[in-house]
Amino acid sequence: MILKKTACTFLFFMVMSTLSFPNGKKDLPSFNVVFIAVDDLRPDIGAYGNLLVKTPNMDRLAKSSTVFQNHYVQIPTCGASRSSILTGLLPKTTRHLQNSALETFMANEPEKDIPESMVHHFRRNGYYTVGIGKIGHSVDGLLYGYEESPEGAKPEMPYSWNEFLFDPDKWGTGWNAFFGYADGSNRQGMNNQVKPYEKADVPDTGYPDGITAELATEKLRQLAGKNQPFFLGVGFFKPHLPFTSPKKYWDLYNEQDIPLSPVPDIPENIHLASLQRMGEFNNYQAGDEKARLENPLSDEYARKLRHAYYAAVSYADAQVGKVLDELERLGLAENTIVVLWGDHGWHLGDHRVWGKHTNFEVALRSPLIIKVPGIKPREIGKNEVVSSVDLYPSLMELCGLPVDFPLDGKSLVKLMQEGKDEQRDNIAFSYFNHGITMRNERYRLTRYFREENPVIELYDHLHDPLESKNIAAQHPEIVAQLMPLWEKGNTGLFDQK
Repeated sequence: MILKKTACTFLFFMVMSTLSFPNGKKDLPSFNVVFIAVDDLRPDIGAYGNLLVKTPNMDRLAKSSTVFQNHYVQIPTCGASRSSILTGLLPKTTRHLQNSALETFMANEPEKDIPESMVHHFRRNGYYTVGIGKIGHSVDGLLYGYEESPEGAKPEMPYSWNEFLFDPDKWGTGWNAFFGYADGSNRQGMNNQVKPYEKADVPDTGYPDGITAELATEKLRQLAGKNQPFFLGVGFFKPHLPFTSPKKYWDLYNEQDIPLSPVPDIPENIHLASLQRMGEFNNYQAGDEKARLENPLSDEYARKLRHAYYAAVSYADAQVGKVLDELERLGLAENTIVVLWGDHGWHLGDHRVWGKHTNFEVALRSPLIIKVPGIKPREIGKNEVVSSVDLYPSLMELCGLPVDFPLDGKSLVKLMQEGKDEQRDNIAFSYFNHGITMRNERYRLTRYFREENPVIELYDHLHDPLESKNIAAQHPEIVAQLMPLWEKGNTGLFDQK
């Protein structure tokens, strides 16, 4: 595919940031960075222990990388989670929990001391920055249906990118492509009268992620010829709803071999307000069944949906493989940091929920895999807890770029190099649904700011890794012991009255 659709796919921002170099040096940083964001990817891949799901490319990357087994996002929704990792900041207001969160974090002027994103900081320090697909939530305006031209587009990170690429192909707009089906239709154009899954006998480019992978590989070939380090962000839609993918990825699985959720019931001793009513899932009104907390889906339909999700994961994995293969072929792999990140998890019938948008483990835990040339591959086990906000300072340290402005994340470099870092607080904070939740190596403690009781939930992952029973009332001494740690993540986000 040739990068020639100027009006639709090539947004070149003429406003250039003033380039600066670390410590006043004129030599550019040594590492390139490829950041791959996979939408709604829970840690159901081989590298995280699910041997049923076919993810050979992500698993191949993991074998040469640092794999963080207990990585947590800050917000279990797409735009806000991406805003947090791109800014290295925890949410401070309820606006930071929305899909438009990046707009509230952004600097209004390119000359401000604090960059609008880590991509912007790379650019300020001599990197050529390219985004392809879904990096923030709106694909720099394209997903929200703005007129797709340099004049009409409204980029969400206007100072971050030298180039932003996206090809909506037969779907016409990025927003349509995001919810697209193989025939060129989309959920909104069909007035939601569509199923939440599709199996079409089409090539990879029959859906948007295949086109995004082609754009990425072609752009890598161009970047390889530049005498300049680069940051390339590549965002794949799948396995986000609808669970659509080419038939060949469905054929990787025998549906009857796919297990149902190991925790299909509502946790004990909680209020239903801690869960969610699955508005996103039920927006696919032609689905076989409606999802209700009071009435779980049939086993047959639940298994079909899990099959569809796994097929979409395998489809995304194949696109990731194309990017990795091109890095190798071009000889860039030995000088390029590769990050694979899932923007949050997803309940596949767990706790009767189909979707994200909860403060439970299954919605907050996602893959984080970082490959750094020269750093020995290792698995960072479940006793070490890390957060998405930790990526920003980690990449800056690895690339030798100064950070003289506040970030909430802590660098992972020592943990990657040595397998331990005694200076780190071994906790992660997440925020949603009027609640703040803290995860350490053993417990999850959640406090909700609401009228419905109970407002405190405690889960012991040593004895209850699936979070099936809230034990806060039975163990007030543990709650009291953990609450000072929880307070470290209380950013004043919610009204505590």
